[in-house]
Parts: sequence; structure tokens; C-alpha cells
Amino acid sequence: MPVPVHGKMQSEEKGNRMEKETKLKNQPLPEGSGSGEPAAAENKMGVMPCNRLILTMSVPIMISMLVQALYNIVDSIFVAMLNENALTAVSLAFPVQSLMIAIMVGTGVGINARLSKKLGEGDGENVNRTAGNAIFLTFCNMLFFMLLGILFTELFFRTQTEDAQIIEYGIQYLSVVTFLCGGFAFQVTFERLVQATGRTLYSMISQGVGAVINIILDPIMIFGLFGFPKLGVTGAALATVIGQWVAAGVGLYLNLNKNPEICFAPRYLKPAGRIIADIYAVGIPSIIMQSIASVMTFGMNKILIVFSSTATAVFGVYFKLQSFVFMPIFGLNNGIVPMIAYNYGARKPERMRRIFKLGNFYSFVIMAVGTILFNIGADWLLTLFSASDQMLEIGVPALRTISLAFVLAGFNIICSSMFQALGHGMLSLCVSVIRQLVILLPAAFLFAKWKGLFAVWWAFPLAEIVAFLLSILFIRHIFRAEIEPLEPEKAA
Repeated sequence: MPVPVHGKMQSEEKGNRMEKETKLKNQPLPEGSGSGEPAAAENKMGVMPCNRLILTMSVPIMISMLVQALYNIVDSIFVAMLNENALTAVSLAFPVQSLMIAIMVGTGVGINARLSKKLGEGDGENVNRTAGNAIFLTFCNMLFFMLLGILFTELFFRTQTEDAQIIEYGIQYLSVVTFLCGGFAFQVTFERLVQATGRTLYSMISQGVGAVINIILDPIMIFGLFGFPKLGVTGAALATVIGQWVAAGVGLYLNLNKNPEICFAPRYLKPAGRIIADIYAVGIPSIIMQSIASVMTFGMNKILIVFSSTATAVFGVYFKLQSFVFMPIFGLNNGIVPMIAYNYGARKPERMRRIFKLGNFYSFVIMAVGTILFNIGADWLLTLFSASDQMLEIGVPALRTISLAFVLAGFNIICSSMFQALGHGMLSLCVSVIRQLVILLPAAFLFAKWKGLFAVWWAFPLAEIVAFLLSILFIRHIFRAEIEPLEPEKAA
């Protein structure tokens, strides 16, 4: 049976030979062997200077996520031009989209961590089996959200508002996004596979192409330009999913043709319980952690809509704007996870320490810039969304208050990358649960009751301070229990 790698395999014998060569290629040379350059055959994650490695691997992901954040913002800007109810509907739909992101990206985190670790160990067979199981899990996730969208979209909106126009807009938008979610599901998986082998530039290419297509199609499909029918909110959803499907196609092409360390033979698609368990040992905590954000958003919408639909729209706008600051940090996180996992598998603790410190430095710089931007340009940012005077009155203090904790949030995210890379996703989950469910939502509810709408925003800095203290506690434990024992003198 032909092995469909690069479209060039003509026989099983040739496929097996190339698979063995790949496996040998992935194995680091022992000290003192060969030409005297033992690291020459090793993946760049184990030998490249750490600062250069972070820039090489993380910057492409950060750029692609910035583009992703840009088209999320552009999407809402165009929707806001329809009317404020359309913007509110899209904001109310965000918890479901957040849940979709949680499950698909969380699965990708588990895939990334396991594949990178096996690559660091030189286990080519398990690298390929992990990639095959990733495809299987992606297909399952796609079917789940298609079914969810068909059965529960209308009920979801009716539990949040009685406004008929908001409900109508919301159903139009969310039905398309869920039923055609396969593009996003496979886009995420294919990006994680190239990230795990250190080829993050390709991740940037696939995501960038999808984002650009979305930005181009948004005004055309929403407002009916160039003879295209005016589809309104439905057009915004269609533009989004078309971009995602194109990105998935580009990601598939790049994996088949530019990612030789992974073999996509059909036999690797067979689900394996042990591999799936390993993926979700890291993935499930990440999924739950990100799903909590969906619960938090739903809860905040319920708290805010008591004051006005404008307050809910402001919260939705905040999430779009903050993504432009947080997406680069998540890109940094996505680059750091395979680096740390690889060097953990290769038993290189000093590189792990260096990567962690550099990650925190870059996180601090990005978040500091974001805090300054949100404080000096809050009114300008809101006017991008056709903000009314009432939205400006609510939104300006909201952006300025919430952004005060950005720097602490960046540190928490980088700590999470260390937890995930070492298979301790439960620590990330613990921080997230306490931050969003134990502190943020109760505090927002109580502040709303005691002091009114403008006090609600102070729940965000309070929750981030608590999460920061927990992250310090957990990261000290990780260094003592997982990294210090790898030091040569302690291992001996």
C-alpha cells in the first residue's frame, strides 16, 4: 500500500525505508561520536542558542496570532456598523466560540507536548503515531461541535436575552460557526504539528493566509459589495469559516510537503488508548482551563446585561481588544511549550531555565506596552467599534481598570507553559479555576451589588493578583521537583 508522504511513495518497502531513516535522523548522536559534533543531527530545539530559538520559533506564531487577533477585531468592527444589537449578539456568542477554542486548542496543547517530547527522545515511531491520533481526535471534535450547534444554538441565546433581534442575529452567526467548525479544528491541529517539530514559520503562513482571507471577505459578505448578496451577521460568520477552511488546507499541504519528521501513513491514524490518554493528560486540564473562560464570559454577560446591553457589548469589545495584547503572549506560550518539552526529554535543565526566563522577559515587555496602550488610548480604541457616548462612558474606565493586571497575567501564562510542557496541566487548571471561578465571578457579582457597574471591572486585577501568587508557588515546586533532579551532580 502506498504511503502518502509528499505524494512520492510508490511502494511499502520504500515507505518503510524512509520511516527508518527519519527515526534515525531524530535520534541525537552520542557524545564523542561521528565527526565530533554530537549535536549536529539533533533538532534545533536542543542546540540553538535559547534567545535565538525563542525568536525563531515564537515570533512566527506571535505574528500569526496578531493577525488572528486583527481579523477578530475587524470582524467585530464591521458587525458594529450594522447596529449595536449585532455587536451584542456576537459578544453573547463568544462563550460557545471560547468553548470551541478550548477543546480544539487544548487537544492541540496535549498533541504538541507529547510529540515534542517523543521527538526529543528520538522515538520516531511514537512521533508518527501521535500525529495520526491527532487527526482522529480532530475529526471527533468537529463532529461534537456540529451536533452542539444544531441542537442548542437557539436555546443558548434565549437563556441570555429576550431581545428578538439579538436572538435572531445570534442564531444566524453561531449556527454557521458551529456547523462549519471543521476548518478551525483542522487548522489548529495542522499548526500544532508543525510547531511541535520547530517549524513555526509554516504555522504563521497557514494562519496568516486564513486571516487575510477573512478580512477581505468580511465587508464583501456583510454589506454585499461587488454584486455579492448582503448577508449581514451571517456574512461575518461565513467569512470566518471560509478563512479557517483555507488555513486548514494550507496547513495540510505544509505538513505533507514540509514536515519530514512526521509520517502520515494511514496505519498511524488508528486510535491508540495510551497515546490518547497521554495527549489528554496534558490536554484535558488545558481544555478545562480554557473552558472556564467560557463559563466566566457567560457569567459576566449575565451580570452585565442586568445594567444594559451596552455594558455587555463593552465586555465583548474588551475581549476583542485584549486579544491583540494576549495573542502574542499565547504565541510565545505555544513556542515555548515544545522547546521545554523537547529539552526535558533530552535532559537539558539549563536550557529549560533559560527559556523560561527569556519567556518572562518578553512577556513583561509585551504586557507593559499593552497596559500603556489601554490607558492612554481607551477612547480611541472604542471608537473603532462605532461606540456611542454611553459605550464610551462605560468602556473607557473598564479598559483602563482591567489592563492594570496585564503584566501579572503574562507571568501566569508563561508559568502555564512550563506546567503544560512537563505534563502538569492540573497546576494550570488549578490557577485558572481559582482566578476565574473562585475569585473573578464572585467578586464581580458582589462588586456589582455593592458598588455598581464601574466597580465590576476591579474584579479582574484582584483575580490576577491571586493567580500570580499561586503561579509563583507552583513554579517553585516544579523547579525543585522536576528540573533540579536533572542537574548532573544531583542525578548522580
